[in-house]
Amino acid sequence: MKIFETQQRLREWSDDERLALDQFQRLARELIAPNAQRYDQTGEFPWENIRALNELGANTIFVPEVYGGAPMSYRLYLEIVKTVSEACASTGIIYATNFHGMKPLIDFGNDEQRARLLPRIAEGGIGALAITEPNAGSDATGMTTSFTPDGDSIIVQGGKTFISNGDVADLILLFGKWSEIADSKKSISVLVFEKDTPGFEVLRLEDKMGHRAASTAALAFNACRVPRANLIGKPGEGLALLLASLNKSRPSVAAHALGIARAAFNDMITYMNERVQSGRRIVDFQANQFMVADLATDLAMTECWLDYVASLIESGGKDFGLEASIAKMRASDLAMRMSTEAVQMHGGYGYCKDYRVERLMRDAKITQIWEGTNQVHRQLIGRSFARK
Repeated sequence: MKIFETQQRLREWSDDERLALDQFQRLARELIAPNAQRYDQTGEFPWENIRALNELGANTIFVPEVYGGAPMSYRLYLEIVKTVSEACASTGIIYATNFHGMKPLIDFGNDEQRARLLPRIAEGGIGALAITEPNAGSDATGMTTSFTPDGDSIIVQGGKTFISNGDVADLILLFGKWSEIADSKKSISVLVFEKDTPGFEVLRLEDKMGHRAASTAALAFNACRVPRANLIGKPGEGLALLLASLNKSRPSVAAHALGIARAAFNDMITYMNERVQSGRRIVDFQANQFMVADLATDLAMTECWLDYVASLIESGGKDFGLEASIAKMRASDLAMRMSTEAVQMHGGYGYCKDYRVERLMRDAKITQIWEGTNQVHRQLIGRSFARK
């Protein structure tokens, strides 16, 4: 895999970044990867992995120093997501969801909110992002969870579904509609919900095809009283904040998908070099070499595109939504294609749980669905070329 080794070697990291990346790679190799099959089989939440990540200060990488963080580059954060996800997709998305839920608080919250809430995350707390409802998926404007002002409080009433980390999160970035604003878009607002709030209920955990160790919860908010001080921005500013935050979380989901793709590619190449059929290794058949060439090319180029998106964000750019959509769409499509081909190259063995590619194929599918289905991203990208 010389091309990937060269690509990685030429990527520039500071000494501190290289040290951090080496630590996370070692953790992924020595603890997280060996645990992955067991956690997938049992569906148990991978607390051992999460504690180990926190011991390395995983959350501090994206939390400002004044609130207990030790911030490093967004590009390094994405590389850590890839590294952890390659070892265990469930653990990878649990970690990435902390960022998805708390980055809007960092970017749009006020000083008091950040000082009060972010130290919990820096110390290893878990975050979540709650948007989806049974009748409001890709179209977030269809949500019905209500925020009703009541003096210094907000009464939250409603429910959310498919919420990653929903049952274990210390803080949930919760979207709903301000009761005093009638317009379905202009009423969307956002607040930070704390887990011990009376009236909060975890209705169920989903029994999923993949990511079986990463909990996905249906939640109920039964007249929950939240301090108005937890409202991010003003009432009705939620939709703009939602779109801005998704532009930073979608590259994170792309990194997660690329971790799965990396794992599938590595397993496939190893097996193809070992498996002999008709007196030849299956990697020596020309048709298989063509397939490997296509996948390797797409993997190398998608990695480069994600670095490009990271550079846009780190340079302070504001308009990178389409670039983020391209990254998410291409990386997740590649993860699904890569894992499917890996199973195919393993033959019947690939369909058995003794081989990791079976799990990788199950884990890959959801990456094409969450953070906006790939149909939505294709629509966003395609219509950007329509002349006004």
